[in-house]
Order: sequence, then C-alpha cells, then structure tokens
Amino acid sequence: MDYFVGIDVSLELSSLCVVDATGRIVREVKVRSEPEALNAFLAQLGLPLTRVGLEAGPLSQWLHAGLAAAGHEAVLLETRHVKAALSAMTVKTDRRDARGIAQLLRMGWYRPVHRKSVPAQEIRALLGGRKLLQSKLHDVELAIRGMLRGFGLKMGKTTPAQFGGRVRELVSGHTLLGQVTDPMLRARDALRAEYAALHKQLLTLVRDHHVCRRLMTAPGVGAVVAITFITGVDDPARFTRSKAVGAHFGLTPKRYQSGETDVAGAITRVGDASVRVALYEAANAILTGQARFSALKHWAMEVAKRRGMRRAKVALARKLATVLHRMWVDDTEFRWSREAAGPTTA
Repeated sequence: MDYFVGIDVSLELSSLCVVDATGRIVREVKVRSEPEALNAFLAQLGLPLTRVGLEAGPLSQWLHAGLAAAGHEAVLLETRHVKAALSAMTVKTDRRDARGIAQLLRMGWYRPVHRKSVPAQEIRALLGGRKLLQSKLHDVELAIRGMLRGFGLKMGKTTPAQFGGRVRELVSGHTLLGQVTDPMLRARDALRAEYAALHKQLLTLVRDHHVCRRLMTAPGVGAVVAITFITGVDDPARFTRSKAVGAHFGLTPKRYQSGETDVAGAITRVGDASVRVALYEAANAILTGQARFSALKHWAMEVAKRRGMRRAKVALARKLATVLHRMWVDDTEFRWSREAAGPTTA
C-alpha cells in the first residue's frame, strides 16, 4: 500500500502526518525541524513512502534538499494552493495542517514548486542584502530632508557625494540640529559604503556569468535585471514554452468567468515579485529611456496606441520574459531588427 507524509514546517518543531492510500491516518507526531531528525523518523517508520510533501516557506527548501538527498520523493507545495485547500477548516492547528497536506498529496490536488539551486539561493541573498541596504540608505536621506524641511532648510537637488556637505552647510547655525544630523550622516556613509561593496560584488559576479552578459544584449536589461531574472528562473528547462515564463511571474491578467459573467482584471501578481519588478523596470526603460529603436519597442508602441502606456509596459514586460528565456535556451543574443517577422498581438 502507498503511504504519504504531510509536513507542516515550523521553526523548532514540525508536525508530521502519515496517511495510507485510503486516507486513513497511520501516525501523527512532532519532530525537530532538521533534515536529520525528519529522515530518522521516516526511516524508523518502515513503510513504503510514496511521497513526502511540505509547504513552500523559508525553511522548506533546506528541509526539502535534505529529504531528497535521503532518497525520498519530496515535493514543495505552492502556498496559495495549500491555503485555499485548507481554508474550509474552522479550526486551524499545525496538526490539522499536516493532515491536510498529507491528504493533498494523496489526492494529487497540489502544484509543485521548484526548489532553487544553492547558487541561485546565494545570489538571491546577495540581491536581497543589496536591496535592503539601498532601501535603508534612501530612508535615512529622506528622513534628513524631512527633518530639515521643518526648520525651513531646503536641501534642493544634490548628488550622493554632495549630500553630506549640503546638510552640514544648512545646519551650521543650529547646534542641536547638527548634533542630530551628524550621527545620521555617519550612518548614511556606512550604509553607502556597504551598499557599494555589495553592488561591486554583484557586478563582478555578472561580469563572469556568460548567460548574464548574453541577456544584457537586450534593450533595458542591465546587470541587476539579468541576474534577477536568471536566479528567478534558475533552470530554463523547467519551462517547456517560453510564453509561460511571464505568467509564472504574475504578468498575465486575472480572469473570473461564471455563467454570463466574464471579467478580466489586473495582473495576477503571483510568483517572484522581484523578477516581476525587474521585468517591468526594463520595459519602462525600453519605452521611455531607450535611444536605440528595436522591433520589440515598435511592438510595444503599437500596443500603447491601442491600450495605453501602462498596459503596454506590462505587456512588454511579459514579452521580454519570453524573449530572455528564448535567448537563454537558444544561446543567442538579442536581435534588434526582424523585418521578416509578422505582426504580433498583445
């Protein structure tokens, strides 16, 4: 008989539920959230386990890798699907969640999530740390500007190098205000230096990455967009069709159809938000800041004439995801002109 194991992951202890092919609960237990502890428990069961499943989350990729290394058929379940499937429960506990996950595995009512490779996770950590420092640096600068504005001291336009000097110039006649802004400026300088170090590390990584350099031949695609897209996709072979990449990152419209009602809404916004944002920023650069014209920009401008600029940018971001994936798979650079190509619809 087949047996299925559902795992509800928590930081310290994870709830496990083992069910058979008929849905009967065989065993329920709490185990430490460590690959070794989980594998030891599954081994001592002595049952032919068909599948082990856990909901995607911060610890899930690490635990999934440990389970897979031990020879188990482990799957990551998409969080939205698990939440929707278990939403009918009036009482929510870790034990009941583990039961629900086990039943989803048994019935096959789930969508598996790709577990990113270790190099992709490391680059995502670099991108996340860089983005955090950039955000905090921006917050400190805005806080200083807002503080000075309350005293009628207007910063005006400054470059990053001129910012500190301009602040000290404005507060020169305010002793207490200077005592407040000096620590903030030192914090800003520290954030700026650490951000620059991470950004340099990112650029070095991109310089040595041949796929990144190839994707950067496309308009609007710089180092950050290229490496973000690559780590989001991780394995291009998991998409059988390049057109599915845009939908995977939430760039296709929602749709609600029931009876006589058929409504198309905004984009789904599912998947990796950082990749979606990167693709949209690249599309915005193509439509508003690219000097060189291309067939891709021509197509987007035609969409803008019919649907407006905002929708054209989303459509272009979706199409750009298709183009970048195709360039990656075919090992080709961007083609700026396709005179022989027929018209393309949004």
